[in-house]
Amino acid sequence: MDSVDHKTSTVKYGIIGVGMMGREHLINLYHLRTEGIVVVAIVDPHVTSQQHALDLAQSFNWPLKVFEGHQELLDSALCDVLVISTPNMTHYRILMDIINHPKAHHVLVEKPLCTTVLHCKEVVDAARKRPDILVQVGLEYRYMPPVAKLIEIVKGGSVGRVRMVAIREHRFPFLVKVNNWNRFNMNSGGTLVEKCCHFFDLMRLFAGANPVRVMASGAIDVNHKDEVYDGKVPDIIDNAYVIVEFANGSRGMLDLCMFAEGSKNEQEISVVGDVGKGEALVPESIVRFGTREAGRDGVQTLKAEDHRIRYDGLHHGSSYLEHLNFLSAIRTEGQKAPAVDLEDGLISVAMGVAAQLSIEFGRFVTIKEVMDEL
Repeated sequence: MDSVDHKTSTVKYGIIGVGMMGREHLINLYHLRTEGIVVVAIVDPHVTSQQHALDLAQSFNWPLKVFEGHQELLDSALCDVLVISTPNMTHYRILMDIINHPKAHHVLVEKPLCTTVLHCKEVVDAARKRPDILVQVGLEYRYMPPVAKLIEIVKGGSVGRVRMVAIREHRFPFLVKVNNWNRFNMNSGGTLVEKCCHFFDLMRLFAGANPVRVMASGAIDVNHKDEVYDGKVPDIIDNAYVIVEFANGSRGMLDLCMFAEGSKNEQEISVVGDVGKGEALVPESIVRFGTREAGRDGVQTLKAEDHRIRYDGLHHGSSYLEHLNFLSAIRTEGQKAPAVDLEDGLISVAMGVAAQLSIEFGRFVTIKEVMDEL
């Protein structure tokens, strides 16, 4: 696929899967219409989701062509870019079909990349043979203004050499999805893959190194225990502690609770180095930074904002910025790599899988074990 001219060309998008997150992408792309974006097609077998998307598009004055399946959309050659926002367990097949299709389409795939490490690796290998395609993974938490500001502070060296990364997510339970697919590990990859790949990606980014081994403790203690679907009780955990050790000696910790609606901040991220400490609070959108030398009285508090955001949406403007970033990569002459690539997607899933297995086995699980398919 030729690179898209920034000033003159319209970039045509298709969305595969228009449930809650697919419609969120549709709204974000509408708010990016002044950048030359238009959504022209959707795919979704679920009639209700399909109708909600059509109603939205009608309000935007965007006529959408509806396809029965993603293969028909690919064959139509109607789109330049595809967004995959289908249930997790479908990502692998759809990605492989897109990557192997003779018509090149750039792709933004929702997290997690796939539900298994093996499938992630197969996608990575297939994509290497298609340099004409850019694939970005939807780990959009990097773009939340307070997180992005903390990344800037850490990467600028203000905390020194990073030694510890602590991430707390205390939030509400998983939302209801079509056919309740997200209630079961076999569909989602498990809570520590489905939800927490975001946080493992951030840990790795802050640590500046790849993970070596993972230890986790978690369970299903409160949520979904009284739910039954086709005679089966959900098996997704609702709380966990996870410790990650990185190759450079840094350590990360995740504190996850999905029955903590009483929290002021859904995410609290702390990065401590040998010089100072930074932390980001979401949704307060506050960043704090201080040095050991200046002490408590020297801590600075910043309000993190990004004036490029035209739509906050479900993730505090991060999805908007994610699309803006990907569009820039697509339109760059010679095509630069997307900011969040397939390797990032693979390793974030591997960390989640290792954590899930650690709970099952009751021991540290190495990333090498997981990469070699335990």
